[in-house]
Amino acid sequence: QVQLVESGGGLVQAGGSLRLSCAASGRTFSNYRMGWFRQAPGKEREFVAAINRSGGSLYYADSVKGRFTISRDNARNTVYLQMNSLKPEDTAVYYCNAQLSRNYWGQGTQVTVSS
Repeated sequence: QVQLVESGGGLVQAGGSLRLSCAASGRTFSNYRMGWFRQAPGKEREFVAAINRSGGSLYYADSVKGRFTISRDNARNTVYLQMNSLKPEDTAVYYCNAQLSRNYWGQGTQVTVSS
């Protein structure tokens, strides 16, 4: 089992920045591929970004490439999502994901971008 707690969401104007954090507890954090997903009202949950166990491979949705950066600190059991140049369409609940033999999810943190 692994427990995930997201933080760092909030209200920001278009063009602004936020940094999300996801703190993990439980099993060895460095064993997990980590990612961020988001879900806007009335839409399905969608992939945003992912990072492999060592942090050497990064993956992004086309919609966030060049604006968002995922990173991890295995010593702190934490994964981050730096979000720059935010747009109103980035408004969603953002979920942290840990993947090994199964998927684990955090409770989500709300990000609202005003125009």
